Amino acid sequence: MTTGIHNVDPDDVRDDDAYELDRKQVAAILYAVDVDDRAKLTELLDHLHAADIADLLEQINSFDRARLLRLYDREFDGDILSELDESIREEVIEVLNPAVLAEAVRDLDSDDVVDLVEDLEEPQQEAILEVLEDADRVAVEQALSYPDNSAGRLMQREVVMAPEHWNVGQVIDFMRESDDLPEQFYHVVLVDPRLHPSANVTLGKIMGAPRDAMLADLAEETFQIIPVEQDEEDVAYAFNQYHLISAPVVDDEGRLVGAITIDDAMAVLDDEHEEDILRLAGVGESNLSDSVVETAKQRLPWLAVNLATAILASLVISIFDKTISNFVALAVLMPIVASMGGNAGTQSLTVAVRALATRDLTGSNLWRVIRREVMVGVANGFIFAIVMGVIGWVWFGLPLLGLVIAAAMVVNLVVAALAGTGIPVILEKVGVDPALASGTFVTTVTDVVGFFAFLGLAAAVLI
Repeated sequence: MTTGIHNVDPDDVRDDDAYELDRKQVAAILYAVDVDDRAKLTELLDHLHAADIADLLEQINSFDRARLLRLYDREFDGDILSELDESIREEVIEVLNPAVLAEAVRDLDSDDVVDLVEDLEEPQQEAILEVLEDADRVAVEQALSYPDNSAGRLMQREVVMAPEHWNVGQVIDFMRESDDLPEQFYHVVLVDPRLHPSANVTLGKIMGAPRDAMLADLAEETFQIIPVEQDEEDVAYAFNQYHLISAPVVDDEGRLVGAITIDDAMAVLDDEHEEDILRLAGVGESNLSDSVVETAKQRLPWLAVNLATAILASLVISIFDKTISNFVALAVLMPIVASMGGNAGTQSLTVAVRALATRDLTGSNLWRVIRREVMVGVANGFIFAIVMGVIGWVWFGLPLLGLVIAAAMVVNLVVAALAGTGIPVILEKVGVDPALASGTFVTTVTDVVGFFAFLGLAAAVLI
């Protein structure tokens, strides 16, 4: 299979869809499936990268997906399985011919096989493990024995190491004579006699140095060792923080057991960002391929929580029912106060959750960040207080009403800034994912405070 993304003229590709599947290509592929034209289907798919074929399988329906796999199975690439969304991976494995599955999996690196099987049901796991060579199966089973979401699950066992006392010529000869080098690697790891890693040497430096140069003299300044049970989020943070390309993984005794490369670390980081975005919206781990029932079940709990908090805000309004009946203008204006507070709270919340995820928001700068957000709330509050005060006065001809909504606007924007920053921090301290739960609580606070401040001030000033 070729590694190009599309076999098209670069002049015909627009920037906005350069990496998307072309509609005409998809139509041609599905037509080849409809008429059982294996040769044409193979010709069309051979020009696509494995990631593009995975996207195609995710975008079409289950019926077409099964027909395509049965027609194309003799050409199936294992990298396609690695690129597939977990939600349909099991379905694809069940459709594939066992012999085709075996051939596809054998070419994968150990970390890709682990990623492939760790979320599958036991029958599918066994189907894949059975087709591996004995050594590869042992390596994958050992990786699966490590905790979920740990470095041991993320690492690849294939790693190039060399003794600390070797020179460039020795390691080059070693690599030329070796028949089991990883398909892709960036460093040679230097180890002591007990297999404790001590340094990384890039391939570029090795190839650019004379044969008698000592490897230890070419070692990189930045060197990080990853414990095998370290959480993968911490691993991704280390790669991003220290600009790593690869890092050795060690067991409890400090011995080299594998390596993690930047592509796997960045995949974790990307998954975390995606997860945070979905959780901020209260939709959990939703996928476009999920059924209606699955999607409804995922979204139901937080919609129920939102309903409960909305009822709480309504109870606050009911306290001031007589005030509202005397001044209908209050019913017209109070959604504005709550809406402005909700949006301001969401802005602060998003910044806080992102800063917590990247570890930029810590105990040492927490109060400085909170003070900044509160001052922003004060500044924006006064600006929009003046605007809404004038609007309320002109609209309803009541100067005091303009003053009431102006004061309520300031109060709610300040509280929104405080809640948007403080609630995620508090939730993280008590062990609750701030991305999942913060939005509902921040919205509740801004609604309740907004309604109470506006209607309470109106009751005190206008009646």
